[in-house]
Amino acid sequence: MSDTSYANLSELAKHLRSELAKKAEKKPEKSPFVLLYAFNGTGKTRLSTTYKDLGKVVDANGETTKRDTLYFNAYTEDLFNWDNDLDGDRQRVLELNDDSKFFEGLRELEMEVKIGRLLERYTDFNFYIDYDRRERRDPDGDRNLTDRPLRPAVTFFRAREENGDPIPIKVSRGEENIFIWCFFLSILQLALDGDPAYEWVEHVYIDDPVSSLDEHNAIVIANHLVQLYREAKRPIQTVVSTHHTLFFNVLHYELKNHINGPSQYTLKQDRNAGGFRLRTQKGDTPQFYHVAALAELWEAAAAGTVSTYHFNVLRSILEKTAFFHGYGHFSRCIKRDDDDADGVLHQRYVDLLSHGKYSMYEPIEMGEDTMDKFRTILRGFVERHPFNRELLPEFALDPEAQ
Repeated sequence: MSDTSYANLSELAKHLRSELAKKAEKKPEKSPFVLLYAFNGTGKTRLSTTYKDLGKVVDANGETTKRDTLYFNAYTEDLFNWDNDLDGDRQRVLELNDDSKFFEGLRELEMEVKIGRLLERYTDFNFYIDYDRRERRDPDGDRNLTDRPLRPAVTFFRAREENGDPIPIKVSRGEENIFIWCFFLSILQLALDGDPAYEWVEHVYIDDPVSSLDEHNAIVIANHLVQLYREAKRPIQTVVSTHHTLFFNVLHYELKNHINGPSQYTLKQDRNAGGFRLRTQKGDTPQFYHVAALAELWEAAAAGTVSTYHFNVLRSILEKTAFFHGYGHFSRCIKRDDDDADGVLHQRYVDLLSHGKYSMYEPIEMGEDTMDKFRTILRGFVERHPFNRELLPEFALDPEAQ
C-alpha cells in the first residue's frame, strides 16, 4: 500500500476531484466513486465542506452564483431542528431551515411522496410536511402563542384520532436520522434522474450517514444507496467517507459488483509533517487500520502530544477489540469485572470525552490530569490485550522507559 501526503484539506479535495474526473473520462457512462475510511476526528466532515466549496463560484458581493456539489454531512443534519412546543406540550415538530438551498422546490417536487417511498424501507412511522405553518395556537385554538413566522415543519405519527387527524409523536434519534437520510436520498434521486431542478449537481459527497445507526441499517443503507446509482439516468462523481467498517465493506462489494470498482483509501492526519496522509486500501475492509492507530496513540501518549479527539480514536479501537472478542460493550476491554471501580471511572472518561463536538472537530490539547487518565486507560488496555509487538515495534508498556 502507498501513502501520499497533502499539506491541507484543500489539496486533498483537489486531488479527489482530479481522480474522479479521470475515472469519468475512462468510463463516462458510469458513476465514478471514491470510498474513504477514517476515524472520527480525522477531518472527514471538514473535508466534505472543503470539497463542496471548491465547486462554488462567488461574486464580488459574496453571493454564490454557481455550485456543483450535493452533500450530506453533519451540517445537513443541522438544517433540521425540533420545536418541542414547550407552551402546549402537544405539537412536537421537526422544523426545516428553508433559508438553505437544500430545500428549494420542496413543495413543487412533491417531496413527501418521494421521501415516503424511501422511508418505508426502514421504519413504520408516517409524516406530513406543513408548508404554510405561520402561527402556533393554544390547545383550544383561541389565540396565537407567537407572532413570529414559523418555518415549514414535519409532523410524525403512527396512529390517528377517530376523526382522522394524525396523533403527533417525537421519533427517536435513530429514526430522525433515517428520515433526514431519506430526505437527502430523495434529492439525490432527482439529481441522478436528471431532473432540471438538480442539473447543477455534478458531484456528490456523503459523509458518515450511519454514525448512529445499528448494523442492520448500515447494510440496508449501503445497499439502497448503490441501488439508486444502478437506476441512475446520468452519472455523478461521488465521494463517500465513513468510520464504519461494515458500511465500508458492504459498499465495497455493492459498487464492485454493480457500478464501478471504487478508488479506496484510508485517511489519517500526518503528525510529523502536518497535513494529511492518504493510503490506498485494496481490500474490502480496513481491518488492520486500528493497529496502526493504536501505535499512533501510544506515540502521542508517550510524547505528551495527546489531544482531546484521541479519545474518539481510543473508543473506536476499544469497540473493534470488543467486537472481535464477542463482547457486548467496549467497557469489557477496560473493566475487569462489574465491581472494578477504576474500570467504571475509566469507562466514564471514554464515554464523556469521545462524544463532545470539541473532541471531534477541534484538536484541543488535554490537560495533565486528563492526559494521565488517558495514559492509564491505554496502558491497561494493552496489558490485558497483548497485540503482536512485531506489528508495533516501538510499543512499550511504560512510556517513561523509552
